[in-house]
Amino acid sequence: MTLWCGDEKLVLASQSRARRMLLENAGLACEAVPADIDERAIQAEAGLVAPYEIALHLAVAKAQAVSAIKPNSYVVGADQTLALGERMFNKPAGRQQAMHQLLALAGRTHALHSAIAVVNNGEVLFSHVAVAWMTMRTLTESDVAAYLDAAGQAVLSSVGAYQLEGLGVHLFDRIDGDHFTILGLPLLPLLAYFREARLLRF
Repeated sequence: MTLWCGDEKLVLASQSRARRMLLENAGLACEAVPADIDERAIQAEAGLVAPYEIALHLAVAKAQAVSAIKPNSYVVGADQTLALGERMFNKPAGRQQAMHQLLALAGRTHALHSAIAVVNNGEVLFSHVAVAWMTMRTLTESDVAAYLDAAGQAVLSSVGAYQLEGLGVHLFDRIDGDHFTILGLPLLPLLAYFREARLLRF
């Protein structure tokens, strides 16, 4: 049974299995409709440099793109940025890039900014950005190669070339932040908004 009580089905503007799992485990059945947008072009056009601003801008853009084809639905858009100081990281294009990224992050603390936006008929009703601080173990090149061998292609779907809910957990010494934020969907503030909007059964 779903706890969602909106007139239209809840829509997630993402193909992320982790985000959909978080919603469904919380009792919110949803339809996943990935946003067909060029994230890097939208980011460049906006001219934003702060990681949290970029994450929020892209979360809104995704939700609005899907809202245009899902009228009357409540659409949740989400985006996540990874910053090591002033250096921003994107999803690696291949194994070699994943290797370089992980070696750059090894032994250091980086920030994950996770943004969400709720849009209905193009209007932004709610938005939020949360941050988690991730301290990675000191890793050798052979350590990273062994991890990449074990994790396979899954690393290419994550902005940091790791998935904390899987083998990526072995890369870390310390984590300061909300588990949901790390998985890319700050769930508690989202549920609080839905309750306030009377879209949940309790």
